[in-house]
Amino acid sequence: MMVLAGLGLDPWDVLHQGLARTFGLGIGTWVVIVSGVVLLLWWPLRRRPGIGTLMNAVLVGVVIDVMLALVSPPHALGPRIGLLVAAVVGNGFATGLYIGAGLGPGPRDGLSVGIAARGHSMRVVRTSIELTVLVTGFLLGGAVGIGTLLYATAIGPITHITIPWLAIGRGNRPPRETVPPARSHVHAPVDAPDRTGDVRGLVGGEEVDDAGDLVRPTEAA
Repeated sequence: MMVLAGLGLDPWDVLHQGLARTFGLGIGTWVVIVSGVVLLLWWPLRRRPGIGTLMNAVLVGVVIDVMLALVSPPHALGPRIGLLVAAVVGNGFATGLYIGAGLGPGPRDGLSVGIAARGHSMRVVRTSIELTVLVTGFLLGGAVGIGTLLYATAIGPITHITIPWLAIGRGNRPPRETVPPARSHVHAPVDAPDRTGDVRGLVGGEEVDDAGDLVRPTEAA
């Protein structure tokens, strides 16, 4: 929907669109190709993909190409803004569903987690990857605009709600305020948050306080 809106994309899709405009093939095809390349980077990081990882790597790109082939982009500004808002909100819910299932993170999430597990700050790792991808995509001709800014500012607050809300099998853990101080920093897999709203994942002891640090749009599209 962000592609159809034409008001700017999230960083990874800026890269995918830039690759499509420069080298041909569809955006969804490049989503699959880039996912495969990123998965290869998991090997030296000793990350193991789950069934959700593999499905994410393939199905997201396929759906994108099918939708772009079937749906014509609107020209009026109103529908374009509606598509953009719906894309950001819908992506937040999709993120909660796919991470809440606990069947493996998407390729891009797993890369960030694997690097951070080597003792690096999750925020620094995530920001570095996102900026690199965004700049590369922009130089290749990917669209950067108000949609890029909206996604960057809104996806964190949305997923902060949807990830714990939609997590499977996390209903029996006590609220954060009832946990003794010595155990206040809960360490749980990055793709298995609880329902308390505590989405701080564990990456080799590195805390992730913002749900926006856990996911990227293409993983949940």
